Amino acid sequence: MPKRSVGQALTADAMAEQALRPASALVGFDHAIVAGTVSTRSVQKYAQHFLAYCAFARTRDAALEPATLARWRTALVQQQAPVLSPNTINNKLAAVRSIMVAAAEQGYIAGALADAFRRVRGVSVKAMKERRASHRRTRLSPATMRALCDAPDATTPRGVRDRALLHTLASSGMRASATAGLQFDQIVETDQGFGIWVQDKNDLEQRLVLLSREARRWMEEWRRCRHVASQAVFTAYDGRGDARLTAHAMTATAIWQAVQHYAKQVGLDHVKPHDFRRFLGTRLAKQDIRLAQKALGHKDIRTTALHYELDDLALGQSEDLY
Repeated sequence: MPKRSVGQALTADAMAEQALRPASALVGFDHAIVAGTVSTRSVQKYAQHFLAYCAFARTRDAALEPATLARWRTALVQQQAPVLSPNTINNKLAAVRSIMVAAAEQGYIAGALADAFRRVRGVSVKAMKERRASHRRTRLSPATMRALCDAPDATTPRGVRDRALLHTLASSGMRASATAGLQFDQIVETDQGFGIWVQDKNDLEQRLVLLSREARRWMEEWRRCRHVASQAVFTAYDGRGDARLTAHAMTATAIWQAVQHYAKQVGLDHVKPHDFRRFLGTRLAKQDIRLAQKALGHKDIRTTALHYELDDLALGQSEDLY
């Protein structure tokens, strides 16, 4: 394997090689071999991580050497830009290990080799606790959440969309990926209030999540002023030249960027879409931890709460939280 400086996980040459040569051309298999064993979104993440690993390895012999994975771990830890959290590094390593195990199951490599990859350790989250500062959870109070959701300029179409987006995140607890794919026909109304039928990454079937009346009102205002025909609730702007609205749904990345943009406007750092989910869970748990479990779709409520039978989720329970 050609030597490269530790702390430089992907050189410019490696990135170019990665773009031109898929992993299957290097090692004879790729992320697709885990299809059906993990979620579709996980397969997509595995693709990114395995391509990056193969670009680091550069040759087939190196890619199929467990020591290369250990060297990649060191390179990821010492990478300067972007600085990676321990959880991110471990996710990358786990993706490679899983693909190697699947490759052994399907006869691409020997089982002993897959076992050797499995023995490559991840990084210690405790040892790298200083890395968690820039990825820390931000606790949002009701007053802060109100300021954040009111930050977009409601006199512009984009501001109306973003108010609808932020209120939806705050009152539904949906992840950014599920919010990006939200369609108008997923929204339901009862005498109690509004809800959304959603099937998230850990859901075996659709479940109902909360939606506040305020979020729904901003959604309707957005649909009236956007002038595009689309079932997608949160449609994207084309950033090339003069920004123009499209009929395509926003991506999860665009939702992250919108959240961070408005968080900075109100003086907040490190706010992520998942902090909205934690906000909803925290507020509902103050009423009843079972409500939080049901609203967020958690399979495990933990400890004594495991012995309770869950009540049906009544719509309207995320009203007036902020």
